[in-house]
Amino acid sequence: QVQVVESGGGLVQPGGSLRLSCAASGSIFSFNTMGWYRQAPGKERELVATITTGGSTNYADSVKGRFPISRDYAKNTVYLQMNSLKPEDTAVYYCNLKQQWANYWGQGTQVTVSS
Repeated sequence: QVQVVESGGGLVQPGGSLRLSCAASGSIFSFNTMGWYRQAPGKERELVATITTGGSTNYADSVKGRFPISRDYAKNTVYLQMNSLKPEDTAVYYCNLKQQWANYWGQGTQVTVSS
């Protein structure tokens, strides 16, 4: 059994920062990819950023340079530092763990960027 739990969303003004955290627990394999996706109202879920156990990262063009992703391997935790937030970053952010053939999702955390 694998669980993925996000934390850290909230309301922030444009230009502000937030940090999201995601902790995975249970049967976690040595090789996996953890990351963040988001879904805005009326839109499809989209990739934000991912990081492998080897440290390789992948970013959506819209967040490159603003949202660095990192992970604590000992804690099976991934972080998304969101800087220079824009109203268009408003969405529900979902944590994802991919290992072998399985995908695990968190329940999502709301991020709202508004003045």
